[in-house]
Amino acid sequence: MGNVPLLLFLVLFSLSPGGNLVMGNEQKSWCVAKPSSDQATLLSNLNYACSQVDCRILQKGCPCSYPDNLMNHASIAMNLYYQSKGRNHWNCDFRGSGLVSVTDPSYGNCIYA
Repeated sequence: MGNVPLLLFLVLFSLSPGGNLVMGNEQKSWCVAKPSSDQATLLSNLNYACSQVDCRILQKGCPCSYPDNLMNHASIAMNLYYQSKGRNHWNCDFRGSGLVSVTDPSYGNCIYA
């Protein structure tokens, strides 16, 4: 009975080729803005996230520039930030205005990383 925790640990984790422990069944997730967020919050999130990560994907003519609205752009920027910081739930908080989604929010040619 004393080996059960060790066995469980070995079942849940596997050793990656680089020697790092990785979760064996890690689920992909994304960060999006809460639909109830106000415009000022969305703008603040967009500006903050884009000050930390490359948001060129939002420029006119790029796949994620349309639809050209604050909810869409803030969600994409927040997700870029969330992904770059390791997909920790706290990296999607944005003062309570972010949601972690397990459903891929990508659309058309706009692929959420």
